[in-house]
Amino acid sequence: MLSNVTAKGQVTIPAELRARFHIMPNDRVDFMVDGERIVLIPVKPLKSLRGAVTAIATGGIAEERKQAKQAVAERIAEETK
Repeated sequence: MLSNVTAKGQVTIPAELRARFHIMPNDRVDFMVDGERIVLIPVKPLKSLRGAVTAIATGGIAEERKQAKQAVAERIAEETK
C-alpha cells in the first residue's frame, strides 16, 4: 500500500491498516528503524488493557495491592539488614 508524504512530513495510514490494527484518531504510534526499513508500531495506553487480566486472589484488587505492598516492605527490610 502506498501513501504520500506531505510537505510537513505527514503520512496517512491506509484505512485498511487502521482497521486491522485498531488504530483510532489520537492514538500514538512509535517508529523503529530496522536496518533500511522504518517500522510503525501502534502504541496503546495502559488503560486500554483494563479488564484484560482477572484478579488471582478472591479478595480483589485491594487485597492484592495490600499483599504487594507487604511483599515490597519485607524485601526492603531484608535488604537493609
